[in-house]
Amino acid sequence: MMKNLLLTTALVLTLTAPAFASGSHSDSHDEPKADDHAAMMIGMPGDATKIDRTINVFMRETDDGDMVFEPKSFEIATGETIRFNVVNKGELEHEFVIDTIEGNAAHKEIMAQGDMEHDDPNSVRLDEGGEGEIIWTFANAGSFEFACLIPGHYESGMHGPITVGEKIAQVAVEYTTGKIKEINAKAGKVTIIHGPLVNLDMPSMTMVFRADKEMISKMSEGQDIEFVADRVTGKLTVIEMK
Repeated sequence: MMKNLLLTTALVLTLTAPAFASGSHSDSHDEPKADDHAAMMIGMPGDATKIDRTINVFMRETDDGDMVFEPKSFEIATGETIRFNVVNKGELEHEFVIDTIEGNAAHKEIMAQGDMEHDDPNSVRLDEGGEGEIIWTFANAGSFEFACLIPGHYESGMHGPITVGEKIAQVAVEYTTGKIKEINAKAGKVTIIHGPLVNLDMPSMTMVFRADKEMISKMSEGQDIEFVADRVTGKLTVIEMK
């Protein structure tokens, strides 16, 4: 009788026990995801065949000990699908995570208990010299955040705002028209005859720009392009291209 009672009790506990989602880290950390609703608020993994634009993201350390992302902020239109091409130009391991501010704060607390690697579609972790990507559709307007949650990196400056809205991105991102004159793929350089670079306060001229190998692979001499350039580690660099 007692044996049957124990078996029945065990069965009831098994059937009524709550089911927890597995953790979001590759080291089999079994905590539930910190904020599933927040993760949905920032959007969803995007379709690689429906990318609206590519944004190059560089991670590095500075000479004075800070850790930084370049660019320092993103302004995106609601509904845009963005391919973040992430490059670690530093000498340390870094990661790029997009989430709500609250979601990143919760993950950072978990990470502080032990360095655990994310395995989520909204994050990529890279060794020195590594490259990776996140393709993401920003379905909802709002204020979000990108960050490196490796212990100590956030505090050293590795975080920035993502603003998603209908009008903000249209005003903030101004593309320059140009024609590709020459490509030096080995050196990672491209010569462009271009119109005014409004964000850099530069007139129309012909200049040499840096570009990553993924972007250069989409270029050809004589091609008409629309692009955005900025200074990355002091060098004029093509950071976006239609």
